[in-house]
Amino acid sequence: MADYRFIIVDDHPLFRGALSQALRASFENAEITEAGSLDELTDRLATASETDLILLDLTMPGVHGVSGLIYLRAQHPEVPVVIVSASDDAETIRNCIDCGASGFIPKSQPVERIRDAIRKIIGGELWLPPDIDLGSMPSGESTALVSRLATLTPQQVRVLMMLGEGLLNKQIAFKLSVSEATVKAHVSAILQKLGVDSRTQAVIAIGKIGGGGGDWPRLPN
Repeated sequence: MADYRFIIVDDHPLFRGALSQALRASFENAEITEAGSLDELTDRLATASETDLILLDLTMPGVHGVSGLIYLRAQHPEVPVVIVSASDDAETIRNCIDCGASGFIPKSQPVERIRDAIRKIIGGELWLPPDIDLGSMPSGESTALVSRLATLTPQQVRVLMMLGEGLLNKQIAFKLSVSEATVKAHVSAILQKLGVDSRTQAVIAIGKIGGGGGDWPRLPN
């Protein structure tokens, strides 16, 4: 039986392999699973035993910034998530922690520091880069938006992510195997919870706290 179960979520196979190798060096009897997308991760979580930690990149196809993190915290609140990302500006880190991440590890960190960070996170600590002090960091204008995003249901987060990809209601309905009426209801709820009036404004709002994913495309109202 494995001592720990990790899932690495990144769309770059070489990085997944390197991170997996680094983990095995510190956790010899660990079960390490890889996923190249949020959909793959969802499949892994549906069939996996208890997962000790998800290591999540912020930028993957269909995932922009904190949207993937918000979805995971809503869908699987029992599983800790640490962000491992090339985007390491202070505002992005604060947004991720505000959205429920158990830590933030920049990809630029040395391998040994990454190992140490994961050991501490597994032990229940919150790990941040040494030069980041959340206590001295003022709350940005995105703080209120992060709080509103946290009120979305997992399905609403998925719909918002698909809006960001530029999908129409009928395309979203097909991908989620629901009716267009259900999608429209989700969109209405999303607009109300985010305090915006249109799909375009919702996409722009989430883009403001994208963190490494760039701005989402602007959509017609």
